[in-house]
Amino acid sequence: MTYKNFPMVPRVIFGRGSFNQINDVLAPKRKNINAPFVFLIDDAFKGNPWLTSRIQLAYDDKIIFIPTKEEPKTEQVDALVEDIIVQSKERPSGIIGIGGGTTLDMAKAVAIMLTNSGEAKDYQGWDLVKNQAIYHVGIPTISGTGAEVSRTTVLTGPEKKLGINSDYTPFDQVILDSELTKDVPKNQWFYTGMDCYIHCVESLTGTYLNEFSKSYGEKAFELCKQIFLDDTLSKTDAQEKLMMASWHGGMSIAYSQVGVAHALSYGLAFLLGVKHGIGNCIVFNHLEEFYPEGVALFKKMKEKHKIELPEGICANLSEDEFNTMIKVALGLEPLWENALGKNWKTIATPEKLRSLYEKM
Repeated sequence: MTYKNFPMVPRVIFGRGSFNQINDVLAPKRKNINAPFVFLIDDAFKGNPWLTSRIQLAYDDKIIFIPTKEEPKTEQVDALVEDIIVQSKERPSGIIGIGGGTTLDMAKAVAIMLTNSGEAKDYQGWDLVKNQAIYHVGIPTISGTGAEVSRTTVLTGPEKKLGINSDYTPFDQVILDSELTKDVPKNQWFYTGMDCYIHCVESLTGTYLNEFSKSYGEKAFELCKQIFLDDTLSKTDAQEKLMMASWHGGMSIAYSQVGVAHALSYGLAFLLGVKHGIGNCIVFNHLEEFYPEGVALFKKMKEKHKIELPEGICANLSEDEFNTMIKVALGLEPLWENALGKNWKTIATPEKLRSLYEKM
């Protein structure tokens, strides 16, 4: 048995208002005046000086706003990398991602592709990256995805939706400032928080589980229950707890894997462009037979917060479209094996997946 030698984020700052330290954190990392820092920021913050005015741009540093209406695509990464190379005199000193899972994953992917040849789609999979990424920093402005701590960057490519899973993917520095999450719309807060909750359920009930994953998963699960079911928390406490739940949920996945909900939700995302958080919720809502307790609790949280999930999104799909989703979902073999064990193919048949998608 060989065990994974798992990389972790080496430096992290936690605290409300800690985003103010961004310039001090970056200054020693500047290689020279021709090597800029490139800030990739969720375009929800466009024209929002509360956040952007705290970033002191110098020399050729620049801010690029990332559209987040859709999940990140490999061609988007390639285009960004090309722009950065063309516009910079030298390879950048660092890439800083500020936003949700989409923006954080973009930052990780761009940092990798600046030092690795070819296209982003060539690296979708496990351990395909050859060269160390450039210095990259993650600053989440919404909590739940675990993207701030994970060793993957999930991208939709021409053929599949799959992450660049590698030892070079994790951030070199993370800043956890819960104040940055204060303006997240309620639905988005719920969907992304549930991404974390679903990570926990899938990790804790999976066959890959070990004590390393379990200790993180249990902590994140406890925090999620407090945040989504306990009325006594102050707003600040709830924001700080969700930030840590996201971190622990992401760490739990590190040494295990996600499961059925993520696999099926990747299918929805690939074909219909359904975003990850809401996609996980739509799928998880119908997975009682795989996660009976997890789904029951999810429904309780959903009712408590009066969240209405879209229905009938697969109602008018063609045979080919169903088959595309099924192919993408079944391609995620480690997820199925974690959820259902070595003989997963006997349970997760194309017919079974079709019947699940038809419910959505």
